[in-house]
Parts: sequence; structure tokens; C-alpha cells
Amino acid sequence: MDPTTDNAGITGDPGRARASLEALRAEIAKAVVGQDPAVTGLVVALLCRGHVLLEGVPGVAKTLLVRALASALELDTKRVQFTPDLMPSDVTGSLVYDTRSAEFSFQPGPVFTNLLLADEINRTPPKTQSSLLEAMEERQVTVDGTPRPLPDPFLVAATQNPVEYEGTYPLPEAQLDRFLLKLTIPLPSRQDEIDILTRHAEGFNPRDLRAAGVRPVAGPADLEAARAAVAKTTISPEITAYVVDICRATRESPSLTLGVSPRGATALLATSRAWAWLTGRDYVIPDDVKALALPTLRHRVQLRPEAEMEGVTADSVINAILAHVPVPR
Repeated sequence: MDPTTDNAGITGDPGRARASLEALRAEIAKAVVGQDPAVTGLVVALLCRGHVLLEGVPGVAKTLLVRALASALELDTKRVQFTPDLMPSDVTGSLVYDTRSAEFSFQPGPVFTNLLLADEINRTPPKTQSSLLEAMEERQVTVDGTPRPLPDPFLVAATQNPVEYEGTYPLPEAQLDRFLLKLTIPLPSRQDEIDILTRHAEGFNPRDLRAAGVRPVAGPADLEAARAAVAKTTISPEITAYVVDICRATRESPSLTLGVSPRGATALLATSRAWAWLTGRDYVIPDDVKALALPTLRHRVQLRPEAEMEGVTADSVINAILAHVPVPR
């Protein structure tokens, strides 16, 4: 395929776009050790125009991961530290009175960016959490009755500590469902932790990604070319039925009080499609669905209290369903 070029002279070739997005792993690895699955999840979310919830204990480089992604993608990024006293207008922006013109003018909030890092989103009350709902779903912010569109691409990467930690407010189901993926950031392996400490001993500064060698390897034109290619990825009727059967099985599980909605089924189809394209295919296979089922569905189900007390987790329920639902041939 011949590459197309925009006015800025940036190539929009899907082949180059895939290579550029694959290069993100190596680039981000200059700053973050051993988090390839999370990097892949963030790229999938960008391809699907979705948002990501990153969950892990403090100190596992959730914030650093998002900052490194923004640097490697040449995207504008802003960070909001969510606290108990944060107001919705601190996120979306507000009207400010100008004494010189005697008029109100809109002062954009940090949500007007390409990649918004919502740090520790579950440390702020529901009122402020909900201020992101319109931005995430409609990609616009309405202030004083006037809708204001957000830039494209736009992705919210929200980090949260596990809800059992003190001073946290669990995200409501309506907002959880707006996140395309929930990625868990595990503690590093012993060797990865040794590598992290070695880097710091050699002078690595997580606040200076340029000094660490992180450079842009992809841009908005690559994302647009990739999204167009993902939209052409073939999905057979059998794969569509497979996704539906998985999601319907969650609604019948005795361990769950809440199963996956049709929105969740649509999300699983979209993420499977993006993953298929990233791995070099123009069609979706059952393994693509299985690969994205956990991050796409784990936050869309709700465990029964008695199942939770017995040590059942959302991941274990979904894995059991994947093992039980017949795979199309």
C-alpha cells in the first residue's frame, strides 16, 4: 500500500503505523521495566478511542507509565491529582470574569488535552469523579450550557489504588463501564526490581524522561492510519456469536450479581479487533477475544458477597467462563 501524506508531511501508511506502535514497547521500556501488557492495553485503548483504568498499589510506576506513553507518542498530556477537596470545575474548567471586558470567558481545565492522567481517581468524592463522565463518553465538556469539544485523540488514563486502602471512594458502576479496559499493574518480579534499582543507582531520574532517552516514535497521523486499518479488520459471524456467548454467560454466573452489558460486549469486540490488527492480521480469531477478555470485562461484573468471601475474583469467574464457552472452529 502506498503511504499517504498529510499537510505536515507525516506519513499515514498503516504498515508504518503498526511498526511505530510496536516500537512503543521498546521506547517505554527505557523508563518503565516489565510492564508490556499494560503498554499494549494503552495502545489498544487509543486505537479504540477508549479509556483505561490502571489499578495497583502505590509505587509500581502507574504514573510513570502514562507519562512515558505520552512522550513516546508525541501527544499533549496533563495530570490531575485527585484529592478529597477537588472540585468538578478544577477538571473541566470554568467561567472567569474579566474585569477589563466586563464579560465572562471560559478558562479550559486540564481535561482539554490528548492524554489526561487522572491520578488516584478513587481518592476524590463521586461528584468530582462524575465530572469526567461527559468528557469520556461524549468527548466534550458543557459549561454554562455551552458544549466544548475535546481534542482528538483524547484518552483518560485513570490510576487508582485498590479500594481496601484507606481514604478511597469506589468508582460507581456507571463510571466503571465508561472505561474500555481495566489494567492491573502487578508488583515487579525479583529480576525486574533488581533492574529498576540498578537504573536508579546509575542516575535514572523518572522526572526527566528525555534524559532517559525516551523519544517520540509515533504521532497522531500514525494513530489515524492505524484506526482506519483496524476498522477494516474482518469479524466473522462466528466470532461475533462467541463474544455474545461469553458476555451472556457472565449474566448467568451464580458468582455474579451483575454481568456484562451489551456495551461491554461491544467493547470486547472492538478490543479484539484492535489486538488482531496489532499482531499482524486483518481478521479476528478466538484467541484475540480470549487475550482481551480479562482487561475488557473484569470491571464490568460484580461479585456476590458470599463468592467474594470465598476468595472468588472477577478474573477467576471470567477465566472459568472462557474455559466453558464453546470456541468456534
